[in-house]
Amino acid sequence: MLPDTILKSQLKHTLDKTNFNIGKKYEGKVRDNYILNGKRIIVTTDRISAFDRVLCTIPFKGQVLNQTSAFWFDKTKHIVKNHVIEVPDPNVMVVHECKPYPVEMVVRGYITGVTTTSAWYNYERGVRNFCDNILPEGLKKNQKFSKPIITPSTKAEKGLHDESVSGEEIIKRGLVDEKVYRKMEKTALALFDFGTKLVAKNNLILVDTKYEFGNLDGELVLIDEIHTPDSSRFWIKDTYEELFSKGQEPQKLDKEYVRQWLAAKGFIGEGKLPNIPDEVKIEAAKRYITAYEMITGKEFEARNEDVLGRIEKNLKTAKIL
Repeated sequence: MLPDTILKSQLKHTLDKTNFNIGKKYEGKVRDNYILNGKRIIVTTDRISAFDRVLCTIPFKGQVLNQTSAFWFDKTKHIVKNHVIEVPDPNVMVVHECKPYPVEMVVRGYITGVTTTSAWYNYERGVRNFCDNILPEGLKKNQKFSKPIITPSTKAEKGLHDESVSGEEIIKRGLVDEKVYRKMEKTALALFDFGTKLVAKNNLILVDTKYEFGNLDGELVLIDEIHTPDSSRFWIKDTYEELFSKGQEPQKLDKEYVRQWLAAKGFIGEGKLPNIPDEVKIEAAKRYITAYEMITGKEFEARNEDVLGRIEKNLKTAKIL
């Protein structure tokens, strides 16, 4: 783990945005995308989003996400092809340009969450049919499902909220062809099973996650990110049972920490965003870095530097700039 002094010093060097003169730019909540000649250059910034709002920047967050995704894309290519071509910088991935399907495949192993699209939020308000998954009475927050469930979500435009819908509704709306959707379901469950078993060896629980898919030359491919602390919830495995039995929250290693901090301030997506203090940003950074190290089994290597300047240098070396 990087010392606090490095994390604090990096607060003034975080990567908030990029503006490279390459191809067509598309800015997502966290990633800046540049599309050029059938390729997409994805720059993962240090921006953090929650409740479909961009909040602030977190030291080294972009590097954690990019390197975690690179790890998983390599580990899961036997399950499904992915869009990766190369990783020329800790924050950058060059990928094949695909036609994305407008659906996030959300897989949940446990009932939890504080957002309005989360399983627990809906269950607590009496919903027992959640995206065509019939939920039994008597479930407790953070309880494990008898088997993982899929609760797809529509991909909202920037600034709008995602919508949880059933697979049947996705097919009915014509968002995804039925045959393709069934393959997405099967692949998502296979990825979740693989990820669950791998992180269990490292004392982690993969609680839930989302996958995004695209079409590349008529073939289904995995795109965006996979099993990162942004797209997934991770809990510490060996303390889960005891904490759950006491009705206490599990130890978390993901951005749920930030979500819950905001929720405690009364913010769940609407109204004025509370000011997020440096100590919360530092704690979030620690959780992201710890997640990377526990998932991959590798030490996270980073230093205080101008991230944007380093990216420009590496993109020039790779003849992208």
